[in-house]
Amino acid sequence: MRIWMTLAALGGLLAVGFGAFGAHGVTDPKAREWLQTGATYAFVHCLAVFAGSRVSARLAPPLFLGGMLLFSGSLFAMALGAPRILGAVTPIGGVLFMAGWLALTFGAWKAQD
Repeated sequence: MRIWMTLAALGGLLAVGFGAFGAHGVTDPKAREWLQTGATYAFVHCLAVFAGSRVSARLAPPLFLGGMLLFSGSLFAMALGAPRILGAVTPIGGVLFMAGWLALTFGAWKAQD
């Protein structure tokens, strides 16, 4: 169980990284589409692995919640008309998401079988 949960957590970390790369690191529209689709599917399947298991990683939930507030909250606010400068905090939320997945990775690795 530990190895599957660890791999799912690492998959989430990579999904954030590849999603960010697709959004900011490539100009080819098809490449962006592929990276976005890959990141979406990776997240769904990482969560599916976690749905069948439990792990104790105390640091992960606040990191995920902080990421949601900064990443998603800034995007939602801009979509509703907030100044685009608010997008400067979006990457901080992404880093918190990645830190949450890393914390979950360590928690999964340290979990008892």
